[in-house]
This record gives sequence, structure tokens and C-alpha cells, in this order.
Amino acid sequence: MSSHYLCVLLIRENFKPCVHEERLIMSLPNSENTSTLENAMQLMIQTFHKYSGNEGDKYTLSRAELKEMLTTELGSYLGNAQDKEAVDKVMGDLDSNNDGEVDFTEFIILVGALTVACNDFFLEYNDKPEKKK
Repeated sequence: MSSHYLCVLLIRENFKPCVHEERLIMSLPNSENTSTLENAMQLMIQTFHKYSGNEGDKYTLSRAELKEMLTTELGSYLGNAQDKEAVDKVMGDLDSNNDGEVDFTEFIILVGALTVACNDFFLEYNDKPEKKK
């Protein structure tokens, strides 16, 4: 059994859709028993769908939706999210199929790249020798 097929089976068995604020949001049964990583995955899905579909396709982020999401959700990591050129650059880098929108896969690439960058920063920061007084 392929890992992709297994993943689809797990999702079909474990995720139950619920409607919240007229949007489909995935929720796990017994969410108090979910792991930290499962909660993080659920939060990424919910965060994407919180911003997607406010205008246009409900399964993608437009440039305006992306800017709102970057500013609100990643403002402390991306201090220049208000800068139009910075948002255009992020959009251009993420929009791999050049359709002018960011789909969930493209969004996850952004979150993954930021997570790697943060991890690298903290590893480098922790490896610096302490100054003696």
C-alpha cells in the first residue's frame, strides 16, 4: 500500500468536516487526544482556509488574502509584510503555476521554508560561544 493511499485513508477515516462561519474547517474527533504535531497540522489547514475564499476561489489565496494572512499571522516573522514589493515577491516565489493565486500546497511550501529558516537561525544562535565577562 502506497504512503499516499494510506494518507488518504487516514484522512477519510479521521477527519470530519464541520461548518464554522460558513466555511468548511477540518476537525479531528477527540481533539484533546491529538499530538502537538497533529494540532499544528490542523492549525495550518484552518489558518489557510480562514483567509482563502474571501474573494475569488475559496481554495486559494489571492494577492490581497495572502497579504492579510502574512501581516496577521506572520507579522513578527515577516516584518516587511506591509511592503507591497515584499508581498509581490513572496507571491511570485510561491505561485509556482503562475495563476496569480496561492493554493494550499504553495502555502505549505512557505510555512515549511520559514520553519527551516527559523530552525537554522536558532541552531546557529545556540552554537555561538558565550562571551565571558
